[in-house]
Amino acid sequence: MHAFLKGGSAVPAKSKDKSSLPGTSDKPSKPKKLVPWVEKYRPRTIEDVAYQDEVVSVLKKSLQGADLPMLLFYGPPGTGKTSTILAAARELFGNDMFKDRVLELNASDERGIAVVREKVKRFAQLTASGTRPDGRPCPPFKIIILDEADSMTGAAQAALRRTMEKESKTTRFCLICNYVSRIIEPLTSRCAKFRFKPLSEDILMKRLKFICDKENVKYDETAITALINVSEGDLRKAITYLQSSFRLKGEENITENDISEIAGVCPEKVIHRVLKVCQSDSYDKLDKTVKMLINDGYSGSQLLLQLHDELISSVDLSDNQKSVVFEKMAVVDKCLMDGADEYLQIMALLSV
Repeated sequence: MHAFLKGGSAVPAKSKDKSSLPGTSDKPSKPKKLVPWVEKYRPRTIEDVAYQDEVVSVLKKSLQGADLPMLLFYGPPGTGKTSTILAAARELFGNDMFKDRVLELNASDERGIAVVREKVKRFAQLTASGTRPDGRPCPPFKIIILDEADSMTGAAQAALRRTMEKESKTTRFCLICNYVSRIIEPLTSRCAKFRFKPLSEDILMKRLKFICDKENVKYDETAITALINVSEGDLRKAITYLQSSFRLKGEENITENDISEIAGVCPEKVIHRVLKVCQSDSYDKLDKTVKMLINDGYSGSQLLLQLHDELISSVDLSDNQKSVVFEKMAVVDKCLMDGADEYLQIMALLSV
């Protein structure tokens, strides 16, 4: 009772005794940090960038002379555009100065005309010293990375022209996009353009097997082939699917079916069954099959892609018939992108 009235000094006494025991410490053990494999195996140096030989050789020479042109990287997603410029910036400035010298703006950030005139312009006007904290020389300029620049408005791109020209002594710009045609001509003429090619099957296979060995992933050869087919040259997508299937299977072997399930790909037998039903001229069977497809959770867009690939190599249809089907396919694809009902659109396509 006395201890209770005095504020419960009996309880801390117990905890003191516990902490004095050997092998106990006040600090709880930190949980292991989980990093997505896409970030874990992102290239840290220019040397690590796979397959893009032209870009790598130009950047290596630029790094040796510490002189970088204005850059425009374009190509399909997952081919290493952002990773390449970030690796180059790290080599130029080191980890200490990286945050001060690099401004990275993505499509998720606001990048209208106001941001270009204020944030980008203000950062571009800052002067930069030519030495790093570790004493090594570094170039007296900063880098502004505009990722997914093709989603910037025309007015924002136009506002960028003068800044790029005026601040060229202290700032280098790197524009990154998927479609170079969406960048206005005055900007493309100011930049050295580099096209990033979709990664070849050999490169994808080599990288995926390397990650599997590092992470102790058990897999079938057919699973890696399925990953490559599903990713279509996008290494980021392939690594993400690999990590998801590893989380699903754990210590078990990853098979081709697991990859198809995670990627939401329709099995070949399903595609063949759909085409067979189309040729049966029975509306009831068609209705039943389409409802079953949607109930199984297959995406309409994915079904379109696979039907397209299947019909291109088909010998049962004439060229005229194929052209009619593909024309309808284009209309259906546009409707699906605009948010139309999947059931109605697939029925409209398959009835052709």
